[in-house]
Amino acid sequence: MNEMVAKIAEQVGISPELAEKALGMMLGFLQREGEDGPVAKMIEALPGAIELVAKYNGEGQSKGLLGGLMSAIGGGGVMGLGQQLMSEGLGMGEITALAKSTMATAREYAGDEVVDNVIASVPGLKQFV
Repeated sequence: MNEMVAKIAEQVGISPELAEKALGMMLGFLQREGEDGPVAKMIEALPGAIELVAKYNGEGQSKGLLGGLMSAIGGGGVMGLGQQLMSEGLGMGEITALAKSTMATAREYAGDEVVDNVIASVPGLKQFV
């Protein structure tokens, strides 16, 4: 378990194992939905983030007909990520705290400009961070 995951777990008040999975899912979401350049810079700057994305990218996504229908009617994006994180046992307050803590930590490693560009490139993300 890396130091960044332990720090975020403590700040959010969840287990390190859940924080690792949720962080990997969140970073994977940003990689899929955000602008490639800024997201890649941010992920490369965060210690262990590349491994987390590789391990958990796509985790919790609905498969099959229901998943396809949700995507078709707009069930993806930030709200879709929220639903995935809720299915892992996180409440809305924890998800918001996770998003804020992750972005604050990303600012420490990648800088404000990179993180601001990531946030701006993902529709709806700004309201959660």
